[in-house]
Amino acid sequence: MAPAPNPRILIVTHEVSALPDPTVSEMRMIAARAGGLGDVCANLVQQLGAAGADVHVAMPHYRNIFRRECVYLPDNIAYPRSDRQIHLVKDRAFYYPQQLLVDKSLENIKIALAFQREVMHQVLPAVRPDLIHCHDWMTGLIPPLARALGIPCLFTLYNLNTVQLPLVAIEERGIDAAAFWQHCYYANLPGSYEDTRNTNPADLLASGVYAAGLVNTVSHTFLAQIMDEACDFIAPSLKRELHHKHRDGCLTAIAQVPPPHFNPRTDSSLIRCYDAHSHASGKAFNKLRLQELLSLRMDSRAPLFFWPTRLGGGRRGCWLMAAILPDLLARYAHEGLQLVFIADGDLHAHFRKLVHQHAADDRVTIWGFDAGRQRLAFAAADFVLMPVQYEPCGMPCKIGHRYGALPVGHATGGIKDSVSPLDVPNDRGNGFLFETFDADGLNWAIDQAMTFYHQPDAVRSRQLHRIMAAAMEGEAHQEAAAAYIDLYELLLPYSLDHLRRAVESPTRQVA
Repeated sequence: MAPAPNPRILIVTHEVSALPDPTVSEMRMIAARAGGLGDVCANLVQQLGAAGADVHVAMPHYRNIFRRECVYLPDNIAYPRSDRQIHLVKDRAFYYPQQLLVDKSLENIKIALAFQREVMHQVLPAVRPDLIHCHDWMTGLIPPLARALGIPCLFTLYNLNTVQLPLVAIEERGIDAAAFWQHCYYANLPGSYEDTRNTNPADLLASGVYAAGLVNTVSHTFLAQIMDEACDFIAPSLKRELHHKHRDGCLTAIAQVPPPHFNPRTDSSLIRCYDAHSHASGKAFNKLRLQELLSLRMDSRAPLFFWPTRLGGGRRGCWLMAAILPDLLARYAHEGLQLVFIADGDLHAHFRKLVHQHAADDRVTIWGFDAGRQRLAFAAADFVLMPVQYEPCGMPCKIGHRYGALPVGHATGGIKDSVSPLDVPNDRGNGFLFETFDADGLNWAIDQAMTFYHQPDAVRSRQLHRIMAAAMEGEAHQEAAAAYIDLYELLLPYSLDHLRRAVESPTRQVA
């Protein structure tokens, strides 16, 4: 009997939270992460690699970011080892940025076009993939080319950012749009290539959705929200194309879990590792270490809130936080409430000025994203702040559950899928949600969290033990990978049962 085919899968992404770096040792990990998409991609690559899949990854060579963010991870995680499977495409456009951006700035558009050009010119001919798996608008031109070449393609929708560019602007960056122009999505119905090239912009995100054989989101509630006619945070053109995909049975959702390295029992970024049984002392030691590291007031009893998402001016949740910050600090001055922001974005100066005006520099600190410091913050924090207008995945909430940091967030998307209101008397729930997206709603949820924090130690300890144990036992890393394999199988002309069995095998030890 002939062996089962092992398809060559190319994952194209602009961010990932952990990959092996072949230029040093196999335990030195590449990390370039703007948000939860990096964790989604890392988990998928780890699971496919551990199952023996021929998986390749293409991403930009963020030279400065890699230098800052490379971290060490536990040595019991399985990865694809060959340096031929990790393709860091090179261009000056992404050598020099100090932080990973996901917005629609001119610099980021240049990065996106340079990245896709090099994937088209260098990676695709070298890898010759049987299937391509793309993520978000920064890869939106790859599915149209894949369709023109006859290569099956899956497109994962995470962020809703997009840009619209005429073909002439795309071609000026070295991409031969004439080879696949008819598979792109345009602002207006396209005519001939010549008529379309200069005056009819292509939408990169909608093009990825339109051209891919299958499309998925990363939470079920998020998918339901963006399909809702009342949804006002998604472009009408993208919504129409998603409805077409849904009508054709080509749109689905796959719930995600954190990568295995988010584990307080083995996390090398922590000063003291811990589990559900030892969380009280473990979190106290890590809180003191974080306070020392970030020049906060040293107090293991101070309630600590951690903000893990981007501090961007285009995000309404950041302005909600800015609006309530002075009153919040005053309201809980007696408890010594502390806030830690570890996230990139353009609002750092605004928040630092606000903190300084209220003489709270020893209670609030704002830092750029750092992978190790982020994990230490999850271990130190009592609560994870997620006041976001929409959330595709809810990954920080799920990580918080593992580390014993309870989410305080808006009931939307992946947050709503992963967080339910804490009900102490009945031992149910795992966080604090507000329904109305405004400052009063956020204040109310924080007050609920502080009410829980004032409970006796034994009561809080019992709830954290329950939540942490459920997070570690109930989240099978392989489930998302198995779901992706199901989608790959729909795109390929042969069975992938051997990969599915390898991913689902209970004897695999990935974390």
